[in-house]
Formats: sequence, structure tokens, C-alpha cells
Amino acid sequence: MKIKEIFFPIHQWFVIKNPSISSVIGKTKKGQGHQLLAFLLTLLLSACSTPAEMVNDETREGRPDQEGWNVTIYMTNEGSMTAKINSGHLEKYQEKEFALLDSGVVIDFYDSDEKHISILRAQRAEVDEKSNDMIAMGNVVAFSDSGMTLYTDTLIWNSKKEIMFTKDSIMLTTQHLDTLFGVGFESDSDLENWKILKPSGVTNRELKK
Repeated sequence: MKIKEIFFPIHQWFVIKNPSISSVIGKTKKGQGHQLLAFLLTLLLSACSTPAEMVNDETREGRPDQEGWNVTIYMTNEGSMTAKINSGHLEKYQEKEFALLDSGVVIDFYDSDEKHISILRAQRAEVDEKSNDMIAMGNVVAFSDSGMTLYTDTLIWNSKKEIMFTKDSIMLTTQHLDTLFGVGFESDSDLENWKILKPSGVTNRELKK
């Protein structure tokens, strides 16, 4: 049985773990007016059991530096959890500083009090490790706890502003079962304050926005 530790720096908490990980530790560093955080992934690799949850490879062109299965990523802003991402498969590219998630991606969003506000499902997603911004792709569906549902092909989440937006065609269903269509969409993470950039559909009733 072998234990391997991996470190890499980011701007916010960005923790990946799975059932085989024994501990996850984050340390805070301050410098030049902004906060830089690092996280520790502790990976348990066993040659006499099922395939390892995480695999570390030497850097090879076109190949991920790290690969994991059934991972969970926690994102926080000033100590409060803003999002939790579950994915069946993860590939991390050290030089390009981004992570690719696929095999089904489920993202839970939380408000400043860490209360659950919405959930997003997509076929895959990319996370920029510098900014923690995320792009969800492929049959994207976002459900708010208040009853709003958004359908689109791609959706970008800005982690600093905690807003989501897309330039693609969208369909939005309200809690009153009205359906709106259009191109381009902007909203906060709970789908409460939203805007369709180019409306093209008809709703059953007028909504106050």
C-alpha cells in the first residue's frame, strides 16, 4: 500500500476527494493584497485491490498529469462553500492549469450562508484553476430551489461574482410553469435575478423581473 501527496496552488479552496482519501488539508497564505490558497490531496493507491481512484502520470503532451474517478470538488469564497461538484471522471492538466470533468457532472450551488440554492447537471465541465471559473457543456440543465429550470448547451459560471451566463439558445421554465425562449442568458446562482438577452418566445403570463 502506497500513499502519495500532491500539492498545487490556487486562488480559492479547490478540494478534490473521494472515499479512498484519508485526509484533505488546506493552508492559507497572504501576499500583495490577495489570498492564495493551496490544497493537499492524499491518495491511497493499492495494488491488491480495485483500480486506484487517482492516477499520477509524468507530464506527456496531450495526456493529463493527474486523473481521478468519482471525485468531489468543493469551492469556497472567503471560507464559505459556494459550490460542490461531483463527477465520474476528472483529468487535470498542470501546464494548462485546468481540470476536465466528464462522465456526468452534478454541481450544487450555495449562498453566503451555505444554504443550498440550485443544482446544475451537464455531460462535462472545465474548471480554470487560476480563477475557479467553470464551463458546463452538453445537455446543461440548471434547477433552482425556488422552481426555475434552465436548459441550454453551455453555461459559464463566474466564481468570483457567483453568476452564470451563456450566449447559446436557452429555454427557461418558471415556477408558474411559464416557458420562455431566447438567445443569451445571465443570472445569479439561484436563478432569482435573471435576464434573457434576446427573447424570442412567448410566456403564458408576464413575469416581474
